[in-house]
Amino acid sequence: MFSGRTGERLDMIYWIDGDYIKDAVKEINYFMRDWRTDQVKSMDLRTIDIMAASHNLLDISEPYLMLSGYRSPQTNAMLRRRSRGVAKNSLHMRGQAADLRLASRSVTQMANAAKACHAGGVGKYRGSNFVHMDCGVVRSWNG
Repeated sequence: MFSGRTGERLDMIYWIDGDYIKDAVKEINYFMRDWRTDQVKSMDLRTIDIMAASHNLLDISEPYLMLSGYRSPQTNAMLRRRSRGVAKNSLHMRGQAADLRLASRSVTQMANAAKACHAGGVGKYRGSNFVHMDCGVVRSWNG
């Protein structure tokens, strides 16, 4: 389901019959770590579910390219200094958000799939070619 900026790839089943698979979730947490600091945080499983459901709605086999999952406060502060589009209290720092890209789908297609889940925030960043998905309040925006 994911490939990462560091060249890693993760494609696994993490949930069966209503139960999360502990070892698979642990691998997902590691994969979605802050790659700049190598810090790992337990990701909110609702975010993983939104990402998986959106991916399934797109009916593709291509993995997401994950640009950002968990962000340490240090990484978030550094990104805020470089860009106005980074929230001071970003859900990335809580392990509740991911920024994703697909080569075979547009930002609009990805965002529409995420919005169809009615489960969190969806931000379209056309200029940077990615979609933000989180498990916060249901809302959408253009970045």
